[in-house]
Amino acid sequence: MYEGARTKAQALGLDPPPFEKFWTDGEYRFPAPSQMPPLLGDFRRDPVANRLPTPSGKIEIFSARIDGYKYDDCPPHPTWLNPAEWLGSDETKQHPLHLLSHQPTFRLHSQLDHSPVSRKSKLKGRERITLHAADAAARGLADGDIVRVFNSRGEFLAALHIADDLMSGVAIIATGAWYDPLEGGKPGSLEKHGNPNVVTLDTGTSQLAQGSMVQTALVQIEKHLRPPPPVTAYDPPLFEQDISPGA
Repeated sequence: MYEGARTKAQALGLDPPPFEKFWTDGEYRFPAPSQMPPLLGDFRRDPVANRLPTPSGKIEIFSARIDGYKYDDCPPHPTWLNPAEWLGSDETKQHPLHLLSHQPTFRLHSQLDHSPVSRKSKLKGRERITLHAADAAARGLADGDIVRVFNSRGEFLAALHIADDLMSGVAIIATGAWYDPLEGGKPGSLEKHGNPNVVTLDTGTSQLAQGSMVQTALVQIEKHLRPPPPVTAYDPPLFEQDISPGA
């Protein structure tokens, strides 16, 4: 991995040391941006000889190729398009909070969610969801409450963490809590553990890009008033013993 990175750095005019020296020194400091080769320097010096990997070989603000696709959700030039769900849409009347789901600190995506490190990061056995203090107060919520997070696509339970260092109107939860539906195999079943996938959009950013839209989701949050069902995500499956007839 280091040698691959070193080769790329050398192609940019940089000179990281061999791995053994880097390991002994403990660090390699890249030069200040002002000392690095200019962005697209070769192209700027001779755009004919140093074409860019675009159909025209130039910097393209308008793409004739994309224009030819005639996609209504992907114009051929930079354009503001209203997201499918955002705080500026009418959907906020029912679901007024914008849900952001970040990469977890205590595991890799969902890998090792069952480990002691990941479990220790949870609150009351469930994934933490963070709200601004004003949004929590408006809903009569207290730190540590088990809350129901929902929209028209699904619902999940999480443990509330209140903070002041995020924008009001935003809720934040880590991805990767192991999926734990109340009724397995039933679409729309309450997810008990704090997996935000059940409320995010399952569609691409456009007909062209097909990027992820998991950060484009509006939800509502309320206190879960009933005793919360136990988290069973880590329980091993039950196996039926194979007994042949007449045994």
